[in-house]
Amino acid sequence: MTTAAAQNINTWMTHLSSESQFHISVDCAIFGYNGEALKVLLMECDFPAYKGKWSLVGDLLKQNETINNAANRILYQNTQMENVYLEQVESFSGIHRHPLGRVVTLAYYSLINTSDYEIVSPTHIRLEWQNLEDIAELAFDHKLILSRCHMMLKKQMRLSPIAFDLLPEKFSLNQLQKLYEVVLGVGIDKRNFRRKLKNQNLLIDVDEIQCDVSHRPAKLYRFDYSKYKSISSGNKLSFMI
Repeated sequence: MTTAAAQNINTWMTHLSSESQFHISVDCAIFGYNGEALKVLLMECDFPAYKGKWSLVGDLLKQNETINNAANRILYQNTQMENVYLEQVESFSGIHRHPLGRVVTLAYYSLINTSDYEIVSPTHIRLEWQNLEDIAELAFDHKLILSRCHMMLKKQMRLSPIAFDLLPEKFSLNQLQKLYEVVLGVGIDKRNFRRKLKNQNLLIDVDEIQCDVSHRPAKLYRFDYSKYKSISSGNKLSFMI
């Protein structure tokens, strides 16, 4: 065995050299749904190289916190939002992704109903919901991060019932289809969509119709979480479409 092969992090390292040191950050792609469009919560960047541009909500990891704790702190610190579901997507380690030096970031995404949360930011930070499809440029490599987070969101929409957290407890099939079309960014054939819903048998007809609507009232349903858990235990389902 050569000396180089024998030297590994478990046997020889007694301290971290300057070559091994770098910073870690956490960036959160907060997707919001308002019944009509998929939005992203962005903050105005005050970093000199990108001053005036928009970025994802993020910050550096502190010495005394885990990555998950940092994600929750950053979210609360900048928006006052608590108990929000966050899922880690992947790391981004481009050599020159940050102008000040080596910074590796861990990306998270979340999907919320914008009517359920009041965004309250510190006075020195400007936050804004922007339509995903209108975002052409972001600071740092955040456009790439946002794209990867959106890809993960779309994947999860096909594998789990996360969409139902964005709908009223009782919803119409039109509301459900609209949500999938907006988040996935595709048109869905109404007949095929409803046939698959029927085959999955995961919706409960509550024997009610919509009230106070300008169009013809539609039947209302709710999602059967108990049945979903019983049939999905240990398996990944191809969900909805």
